[in-house]
Amino acid sequence: MTDHGSPEAGAGAGSSPAPVRPDAPVRPDAPARPDAAARSEAASPDAGAAVAEAHRREWAFVLAATARVVRDLDIAEECVQDAYVAALDAWSRRGVPDNPAAWLTTAARRKALDTLRRDKTLRAKLPLLVEPEPEPEPEPEPRPAGAGQDDVIGDDRLRLVFTCCHPALAREAQVALTLRLVCGLTTAEIAGAFLVPEATMAARVTRAKKKISAARIAYRVPAAPELPDRLDAVLTVIHLLYTTGHTAPGGADLVRDDLADRAIGLARMVLELMPDEREIRGLLALLLLTHARRPARLDAAGRLLLLAEQDRTRWDQAAIAEGTGLVISALRGGRPGRFALQAAIAAVHAEAPSYDATDWRQLLGLYDELLKAWPSPVVALNRAVVLAMVAGPAAGLAQIAELEAQDNRLAGYRYLPAAKADLLRREGRDQEAAQAYQAALELADNDAERAFLTARLAALGVPGDP
Repeated sequence: MTDHGSPEAGAGAGSSPAPVRPDAPVRPDAPARPDAAARSEAASPDAGAAVAEAHRREWAFVLAATARVVRDLDIAEECVQDAYVAALDAWSRRGVPDNPAAWLTTAARRKALDTLRRDKTLRAKLPLLVEPEPEPEPEPEPRPAGAGQDDVIGDDRLRLVFTCCHPALAREAQVALTLRLVCGLTTAEIAGAFLVPEATMAARVTRAKKKISAARIAYRVPAAPELPDRLDAVLTVIHLLYTTGHTAPGGADLVRDDLADRAIGLARMVLELMPDEREIRGLLALLLLTHARRPARLDAAGRLLLLAEQDRTRWDQAAIAEGTGLVISALRGGRPGRFALQAAIAAVHAEAPSYDATDWRQLLGLYDELLKAWPSPVVALNRAVVLAMVAGPAAGLAQIAELEAQDNRLAGYRYLPAAKADLLRREGRDQEAAQAYQAALELADNDAERAFLTARLAALGVPGDP
């Protein structure tokens, strides 16, 4: 989201899931290996740091490459986990390899092939012991849309995204499973992105994985006629991947460049695959226009800067030019979708010569259209912030109060009390503003955002609680 009084965070108007913690060297939510903790403690500092960095940057690459070989997501995930545990030991004894991703991929593939061989042997001997149950019919392999389609895609991660976004799965399950596997997010972090309890999200992910296995859903890029059915889920995944990188919900770093760059790269690949789809152009435009502000989001001391405080001469003008061109084409040819509308909102901000010169009335109209296309409580919150710029903070506060009364999904969303606090401060209601800032501080885990909120409290004469 673009928030003008609370910390400037997120891309567009969606909620932002949290990234995997860089100190977690194995896949999130995995059953702990008996020796994993001991090996982690025994690993040399250099090896431990290298494994943690490889997990942060290479998990999706290694998992996707392994899944492509074994064509079974459960086996691939288990074997990649084992490969990371093995790396702690091997790299401590022999040193960190020149290419950690290649080492991990090779180790994971070997483990996966060993597992398949053992399963094949078991299946061969099982009829001697019990009468096997009939196996379900595998999903038929469609004929490719054109020769060499996989070569055109050329990215195992994109294949994994399309596999997880299979239309046989419920839409939220598609997105959640992809965030889990491709992004490495924990179940708790994905639940936060969807504003649902962790137990609910855990059940969705488990059901999705079981359905993929039971239905023998193939690990492949779908044929051209199948792509439209998966597109919205794929774009949602890429958008949430970007927002995770744009503003990390926790940790010392405001930005996860690896995730943001990966999302932009995936968006470009999907656009190459489906060049006539306007919503893909809208998504890529949204990411580029948001990413263009990255150089100006922190000052020299690492303090978070709001849009009103940013030096716009530091914004990436090449990215803005490309994004603006994509917005124009995304808005042509019919009613625009949610990504094209979010991109149009980002373009209004990008083209404004200053914060005061922003066309707030145009933004309010765009948010009205976005709410029709995507009736999300986060969009409604962003609209309330823009309304406050048009009609005053009291009008924005009234809209937030109405939103709180009608929809409790934002109860744990940190930007709700942050936005409310800023409007209360502008109204001169300092005591209520301090309470709202404190509520936002208790929900925030990102160091830059916490420092921002603590400074706001200090300016009101209230020390922030740690």
